[in-house]
Amino acid sequence: FIVSLAFADLMVSVLVMPFGAIELIHQNWIYGETFCLVRTSLDVLLTTASILHLCCIALDRYYAICCQPLVYRKKMTSLRVALMLGGCWVIPTFISFLPIMQGWNSIGIDHLIEERKISGDAANATACVFMVNKPYALTCSVVAFYIPLGLMVLAYQRIYVTAREHARQISMLQRAGAASADSADHQRNHRMRTETKAAKTLCIIMGCFCLCWAPFFITNVVDPFINYTVPGQLWAACLWLGYINSMLNPILYAF
Repeated sequence: FIVSLAFADLMVSVLVMPFGAIELIHQNWIYGETFCLVRTSLDVLLTTASILHLCCIALDRYYAICCQPLVYRKKMTSLRVALMLGGCWVIPTFISFLPIMQGWNSIGIDHLIEERKISGDAANATACVFMVNKPYALTCSVVAFYIPLGLMVLAYQRIYVTAREHARQISMLQRAGAASADSADHQRNHRMRTETKAAKTLCIIMGCFCLCWAPFFITNVVDPFINYTVPGQLWAACLWLGYINSMLNPILYAF
């Protein structure tokens, strides 16, 4: 899970962010209409894949921490892990390349997109505009953010409860005294400490995830229903805040 997540986040920084930064600085898109669609599709694909990986990791930790070891081995088989990883990449494809290259996201708002493509700063300046209609905004946001968010909240809530119980058991073992504790108790103590640390780490990841992506997906749903009046500067800020999540993931996992 972590290796696949790392690959998704790395691809965000290599294939998506440089072109977004160039356009943001120069206020002009010079790579053509086709590559605009490809770049936008990669943006949706890779950022959604990153989010879905975080969801899968949360479910994996839920089974590892909240269930018995035999239950974890039964639930997280190699086949199931492979299917989950496959889903992390296949599902985003159906909300990125397929609808965007077919133009499903722009049905009914083509005239608004054409108006925004022409920049007012220069006569020949154009922009890589990505606007979405109401059905696409709702579908994409639910699949890419709200469903994973719900699963992560449920998983981490159970992890938090279990971690508190583990901490209470650790305290009881310590009060019992090291002299009376056998090797099994020491192993159990070490396991619970490790799992409690993992729970705290993943709760921090959850907090950063919500902080980074919630503004974008809230704006993404609201904008079509208020006649696309969200300022461009706010859109850019929300989008780049989401990109920052791909930067934070390796830092959080490392420390």
